[in-house]
Amino acid sequence: MQAAIIGAGPLGRWLALVVARAGYTVLLEDVMPSNLHHAQEYLRQQLGPAALPKVTFATTIEEAVREADLAIDCVPDELESKLEIFCLLDRMAPPRTVLITPTKRQSIADLASCTYRPDKCVALVADVQELTGMAMTNGEERGNGAAILLRTPPQVSVETIAVVREFWERIGFAPRYEADLMP
Repeated sequence: MQAAIIGAGPLGRWLALVVARAGYTVLLEDVMPSNLHHAQEYLRQQLGPAALPKVTFATTIEEAVREADLAIDCVPDELESKLEIFCLLDRMAPPRTVLITPTKRQSIADLASCTYRPDKCVALVADVQELTGMAMTNGEERGNGAAILLRTPPQVSVETIAVVREFWERIGFAPRYEADLMP
């Protein structure tokens, strides 16, 4: 399975690390070359040269999501940023790609309604500090069974829930779901 992570800031770098360690192929994208450079150095130190090939670095969203099964945006939790990234991901990713967005402020039902795939959209209700803080146990960067909340739009498919559940469990988290009933 291939995961595209959009944004190589602290959350994007950390996700790339744990997702690669879980055996996924990762494409990490950022428009800022310095963020990609920092991410590459961080991942080289954490993964070592042998495992680093599991992570590919991309400078465009289109390149990152071309073959992605999952696309996770790590852009700021602001409405305009989320809408823009969801529209780009929806347009550029294959129809099978599931879109995941970390957000505490935005309605996943509203964001999903702006796509042609509302059945393949899920929100992770956490911020960077919460997610990475849950994962830092015994010096190992994994979820270690920590519970995470995933919010779904009303039209989410059973297949999407299964894919997302398997993904989060594989990287060490215990997902629980709630519906976002906002229209």
